[in-house]
Amino acid sequence: MRYMATYDMMETLRNTSQWMGATARTMASYPAWSMVPNPAIQWMAAWGEVTERTYERMVVKPDWGIRTFTCEDGKDHLVNIEKVVEKPFGDLIHFNVSGRPRQPRQILLVAPMSGHYATLLRSTVKSLIVNCEVYVTDWHNARDIPVSAGKFDVEDYTLYLMDFMRHLGPDTHVIAVCQPAPLTLAATAYLAELDPDAQPRTLTLIGGPIDPDATPTDVTDFGRRVTMGQLEETMIQRVGFKYKGVGRMVYPGLLQLASFMSMNADRHGKAFRDQILRVSRGEASDHDAHNRFYDEYLAVMDMPAEFYLSTVDRIFKRREIARNAFVVDGRKVDIGAITRVAVKTVEGAKDDISAPGQCVAALDLCTGLPDTMKASHLEPGAGHYGIFAGKSWRNNIRPLVLEFIDANSGPARAAANTNAA
Repeated sequence: MRYMATYDMMETLRNTSQWMGATARTMASYPAWSMVPNPAIQWMAAWGEVTERTYERMVVKPDWGIRTFTCEDGKDHLVNIEKVVEKPFGDLIHFNVSGRPRQPRQILLVAPMSGHYATLLRSTVKSLIVNCEVYVTDWHNARDIPVSAGKFDVEDYTLYLMDFMRHLGPDTHVIAVCQPAPLTLAATAYLAELDPDAQPRTLTLIGGPIDPDATPTDVTDFGRRVTMGQLEETMIQRVGFKYKGVGRMVYPGLLQLASFMSMNADRHGKAFRDQILRVSRGEASDHDAHNRFYDEYLAVMDMPAEFYLSTVDRIFKRREIARNAFVVDGRKVDIGAITRVAVKTVEGAKDDISAPGQCVAALDLCTGLPDTMKASHLEPGAGHYGIFAGKSWRNNIRPLVLEFIDANSGPARAAANTNAA
């Protein structure tokens, strides 16, 4: 009950803060106050509006917001988000552009399960549906998954990815962003051993911790310093009675959000102070830059405790992927078994989460892959977010990734295999 009481206490504090913001906004908005020319009243209303929205977003899954797409015919086509594979802990969804011929490139975009929803990749999806059929792993909030659904750790995650790849077939190009990069690499290698015909055409790993020790960061240093007992004692809580997953052990999204915010407390504090002033002056809007960013950034989800703990233990502490010693379902996965899937890594020169060197380590692990089917790219001046969603992605990285995909598709790939042989 101690773990459950802590979870409910955090939810109570969030709920109370949202209520206080709504109350302040409502009280300061009474027409009678307009007779009193006091700027403090306007500031109170602005503080209430920003506070209410901030704490409300923490428990709301953002919408993809991709409703139409203008095709080459000059017409707006509806974008239907369809579930093609449904599982307890995550679905495979397809962004189907109605009335458009099926695109030759079929991309599986593996979204992180690291505290935020898959909608964090919204701009990535928008840039790819222009000329690709895009599928995305849409992970569920652990607090909404009943205990009866069982556990979900890094091995289950890997098996989920294998099922998604099998469903899409071999003419698929996989792009893994950040956290899932090592497990996507393992899933591809496992397919190469168990079901070679289901392997994807290409695998692009973007800013992932394949070898966390290659270039240490604050994230990897934390994983080294803390013990598993400390993590379980301080980070893991049990879902309260408010949600369907009551009783499930999780790493709460609210707790992780507090960690995110503390890393750049001064910058976030200034952003919210400036937004309050903009609202009080009537310069803010519902979809201004502040709200667009924080509506997504503040929307967090709970992770299954076993997934979080096994990630820290097996990926960061024991470095099972980096040492090619990862085991799934009692069987060792040999990354060297990848011989037909072209692999590309993308890193940002200023990435302070998964620093340069951590992701490119994947190429050394692919010992069975010819050099002609390996590629890497280091984006100058790009941080972690920029390599998959910012200007660097749009202007430089996306064209390079699509060029890599085209070079290893169909006849071009067959020619490459022949030359390698």
